[in-house]
Amino acid sequence: MISSCYEVRRFGNKPCLCYTMSMKIVLGCIRRADQDFDMIADGDRIAVGVSGGKDSLLLLYALSLYRKFSHKNFILEALTLKMGFEPFDTAPVAALCEQLEVPYITRDTDIADILFVHRKETNPCALCAKMRRGALNNMARERGNNKLALGHHREDALETLMMSLLFEGRLHTFHPKTYLSRCDMMVIRPMVYLPEAEVKRMVKALGLPVIHNPCPANGNTKRQEMKELLADLSKTYPQLKERMLHALQNKAQYGLWD
Repeated sequence: MISSCYEVRRFGNKPCLCYTMSMKIVLGCIRRADQDFDMIADGDRIAVGVSGGKDSLLLLYALSLYRKFSHKNFILEALTLKMGFEPFDTAPVAALCEQLEVPYITRDTDIADILFVHRKETNPCALCAKMRRGALNNMARERGNNKLALGHHREDALETLMMSLLFEGRLHTFHPKTYLSRCDMMVIRPMVYLPEAEVKRMVKALGLPVIHNPCPANGNTKRQEMKELLADLSKTYPQLKERMLHALQNKAQYGLWD
């Protein structure tokens, strides 16, 4: 049972007064995903991949609370890959991690140069995602973590499903819990049941220090097209996203999350 008391946290010079009851939906979705997919166990060392975006920052904040309320003894740390884009100031994220008492580690990469200078990619997203995943998985393992938590929410899963259907001709999306044998790492997505609207609402309410994405391809991707398509369809069919989520959960018929 989440307490109805409130906490006062300060991010930089901006005070943030937030009732912990306002986190009930977020923590409830994380608890449900944890129970459904056996994501978190005592003794886990969990690295949270923090891009600086709203999703990863909320995941970090929520997991820092969840370790208090779940009665599970696990260790958190936050990892950020610097892609090579500028400006990208991680100082506000470091301040947040200090407030949450979570170690924060950053690592420089040359991914931006590889994609845009050397290869001159016009559609860089797939290769960029592959390179980021590999680098982040390796970083998490080198740090001694056995799990990597990513901030994908409900809409991310549905958009991936739509992309797979429309561009690949198959029914597929990422699994909430995936073991990567190559790097001996378990990837978990604790916010997979959480609607993106709740993410936006809580990030604003908490005043989390979101870093603007400096990638030149940001907002001009196939995923953005799927986001807009789902938004348009939801105007006509308000229950669309919930029903798509139920389809993913329907192991007997589809088995996508089996």
